Amino acid sequence: MSEQTTATVETPAATKTVVFEIQRQDSPESTPYWERFEIPYRPNMNVISGLMHIQRNPVTADGKHTSPVAWEMNCLEEVCGACSMIINDRPRQSCSALVDHFEQPIRLAPMRTFPVVRDLVVDRSRMFDSLKKVKAWIPIDGSYDLGEGPRMPERKRQWAYELSKCMTCGVCLEACPNVNDKSNFIGPAPLSQVRLFNAHPTGAMNKDERLEAIMQDGGLAECGNAQNCVVACPKGIPLTTSIAALNRDASVHMFKSFFGSDHMVD
Repeated sequence: MSEQTTATVETPAATKTVVFEIQRQDSPESTPYWERFEIPYRPNMNVISGLMHIQRNPVTADGKHTSPVAWEMNCLEEVCGACSMIINDRPRQSCSALVDHFEQPIRLAPMRTFPVVRDLVVDRSRMFDSLKKVKAWIPIDGSYDLGEGPRMPERKRQWAYELSKCMTCGVCLEACPNVNDKSNFIGPAPLSQVRLFNAHPTGAMNKDERLEAIMQDGGLAECGNAQNCVVACPKGIPLTTSIAALNRDASVHMFKSFFGSDHMVD
């Protein structure tokens, strides 16, 4: 009598699937609609991997051929901020969003704080215009060698480095209830950049100019201290701490301007 062997057959990972529900929009003026996709599962997949698969094979779960989904990406390591979108009702980076961490279906939608260009692509000009408004840079003449710049104390440099991690992803603006189409509020990211550049020894040359900008319409006064921004920020930047510090700086600047700097002691 021959010996019979019973083998246990494991279900290969290729038979598992991931379901995406994606909000589509063909143009800025067109009406949004939803499409459902079912793609093969792979270990350690992120949302971007799923979008790449759909781009190569744009067929919905019910077998309908459709146009490839449009989205933005660049670094794929949570540095550039380009791939921001709403994933299961939360704004975040799709490159660091692992499929295994989400309940299915995984629902993808564009950030609605910004105008939609197409599908998951949005126009973040509102945020970049705000950065221009607050002069979020250090204006120096780089046409010749200026030598070494001024040194920052190590303790100050450490917290300034935390603010410099901002990748202008727009997630904090999406999470903030005060940033909307009925408000001119510039949002947490540009405000935090004001604190960063005002703290720099060279950037401080334009400190008063930046403070004046955020004391105008759409500036500090529009913040409702909801603190959603600091929770949503992918980089863990202390945005509310920056806003609190700027409120103090703005108050000091206001009193100096009112009474005259000659009579004020910093």
